[in-house]
Amino acid sequence: MGVEERRQQLIGVALELFSRRSPDEVSIDEIAAAAGISRPLVYHYFPGKLSLYEAALKRASEDLASRFVEPQEGPLGSRLLRVMRRFFDFVDDHGPGFSALMRGGPAVGSSTTNALVDAVRQAAYDQILSHLRVTNPPARLELVVRSWISLAESTALIWLDGRRIPRGELEVQLVHDFAALAAVSATYDEEMAAVMRDIVKDEPGDGPFSDLVVRLVALAS
Repeated sequence: MGVEERRQQLIGVALELFSRRSPDEVSIDEIAAAAGISRPLVYHYFPGKLSLYEAALKRASEDLASRFVEPQEGPLGSRLLRVMRRFFDFVDDHGPGFSALMRGGPAVGSSTTNALVDAVRQAAYDQILSHLRVTNPPARLELVVRSWISLAESTALIWLDGRRIPRGELEVQLVHDFAALAAVSATYDEEMAAVMRDIVKDEPGDGPFSDLVVRLVALAS
């Protein structure tokens, strides 16, 4: 293989192993064996486990960020639900690697790892704003969107520890959480109220946001 081809193979092998076990439990020897090469050859392409770990996380972070890309067509609630399904597909397929990406794993304190996590969060934030058609978000809207992204992360991490709640329910719940955060904020701020009115005006009666209203009315009665 050429140099870059071999590097990409090793990254792919590392990601596959990291999807089953935490990266700090995977040795260079295991990666070499899975790739069908010797341990010294791994070090020929990567100076150490940390550099391979960070390269693997970079690919994983780019994949994760792409899960938030969604055509800007149709009701917002349905779009967010499709995003959450792809997000949980990633979490489901790469559980230990997702945990390592968000919690730092063996690279805690690494500026590279921190930058990758920040890039995923910023990509998600930018995508949500584009769906809201907002280029200069008011302070409360920024708070809502960034808080929701953090909530999605923490929900996924908790879900991985036992998977005690069906993931489909959590996907819908997170879409409801976004609507609830925006609605509460709208009661405090006219700019947010305008954003909220724009969100709900095109929502169908059978969409996830309408479903939340039905659930809240049923709870109140």
